[in-house]
Amino acid sequence: MVTTKLETKSSIDIPNVQQEVAKVQNDKFLQNTQIGDDQKVKDLPQREATIPMGECNDAEYIQINEVVSPSRANNDRKLSLLPLVFLIFYEVSGGPFGVEDTVQAAGPLLALVGFLFFPIIWSIPEALITAELGTMFPENSGYVVWVSSALGPYWGFQQGWVKWLSGVIDNALYPVLFLDYLKSGIPALGGGVPRIIAVVGITLVLTYMNYRGLTIVGWVAVLLGILSILPFVVMGLISIPKLRPTRWLVADVHNVDWNLYLNTLFWNLNYWDSISTLVGEVRNPKKTLPKALFYAVILVVLSYFFPLLAGTGAVPLERDLWTDGYFSDIAKILGGVWLRWWIQGAAALSNMGTFVAEMSSDSFQLLGMAERGMLPEFFAKRSRHGTPLIGILFSASGVILLSWMSFQEIVAAENFLYCFGMILEFIAFVRLRIKFPNASRPFKIPGGTIGAILLCIPPTILVGVVLAFSTVKVMIISLAAVAIGLVMQPCLKRIEKKRWLKFSISPDLPDIHHDNGGLLH
Repeated sequence: MVTTKLETKSSIDIPNVQQEVAKVQNDKFLQNTQIGDDQKVKDLPQREATIPMGECNDAEYIQINEVVSPSRANNDRKLSLLPLVFLIFYEVSGGPFGVEDTVQAAGPLLALVGFLFFPIIWSIPEALITAELGTMFPENSGYVVWVSSALGPYWGFQQGWVKWLSGVIDNALYPVLFLDYLKSGIPALGGGVPRIIAVVGITLVLTYMNYRGLTIVGWVAVLLGILSILPFVVMGLISIPKLRPTRWLVADVHNVDWNLYLNTLFWNLNYWDSISTLVGEVRNPKKTLPKALFYAVILVVLSYFFPLLAGTGAVPLERDLWTDGYFSDIAKILGGVWLRWWIQGAAALSNMGTFVAEMSSDSFQLLGMAERGMLPEFFAKRSRHGTPLIGILFSASGVILLSWMSFQEIVAAENFLYCFGMILEFIAFVRLRIKFPNASRPFKIPGGTIGAILLCIPPTILVGVVLAFSTVKVMIISLAAVAIGLVMQPCLKRIEKKRWLKFSISPDLPDIHHDNGGLLH
């Protein structure tokens, strides 16, 4: 039998908490813990006394008005720490594939400095904000509910729209890159009907993995992550006798392609907040999420920095050669053909891992929005594996439709939309500090409201710089996509009012728009 304890916060003035909450919580308590008929006559204070302080006996502790995930009963399907670390790793990085352009754009010194300095002004602030707000709102709508609770449901929907679209556009890249690494051995995959069939086939296979459940996806991410990183460890060891430290210091500030340099850094070090749409599927998210983000930041930075250190230090510099896939050429120079094939295979596996992680985030975001009543109820439908069936189908369809875009177009478009979403996110973060200063925050960034504002200034400036470098074409297309979201939300509200489709809010989630009780837990 599982015994549940209701805890209160001494800082919150709630008179006679146990008596007033007992009746409201009793039904949910009985459903969640399956208490027998002989226990139904007992009140909550009696249950509280059944476990001595400091002992749990596998008990679950539920706080007042705590957000309870609809899938809580399926705890065996929830993500633990290690799979979550590698899912974040793939949401953000997937390995050093795609960082070569920083050397071409700015030379070895600025490339190395960029992957040390950029995480400080962008990755760490975004990861800290994700840890605070993700544990404050442990549900699958993630950044959507952050913006909704701070700015209202209209802007919450806009956040969901641009973030989902950005994620789907990004995910359309990976089947294409997967084939690009294989076409040297299989020339037929370079274009035409065979390539189209391969893109669709790969998308369907990886989509099926998402359908089978997050537990499978999480441990697949662990396996793929290890296989993707291992050849670079070997390459680094082989490179040690050939390293020339003076090669790391080469820089020519008068010959820097700042657009390519900044966009490549930004693309390789963003999307830390994407994991927030999976928080409802995480075991004990209030402790697991901050730890996973901490370890993932270290893993991502190391997976970029040390391969660049080995590649730029062990091989004479030819900047023009530093393009996507050049690490495989370096591997051949340092270790031979066998290491080159290993790196190419790792790149293919990395693209697979990034695809499944991104699709998981995108599809669970749609489920979370449906549980918040922002999308029709059928988006909240789960498969027998606990996965968001309709969300997966929508995300996979978007990937297939967008896979015709070029690499440069994909990166530019997703960066613009992502920046728009991050601006809303920073505003929501500061607004929540002002609006709900006493809300429970299991993980809280120190410094108060002033500290929150200061934390957001450097990444906000960076967002402005990235947007300033956008081409007119990308800006027009991206603004058109934003405009679709501005119109879509009122249309969905009209559909709901006319009852053409069913919308509903999960009863397990707190009302964040009409009272702040859901945050004072």
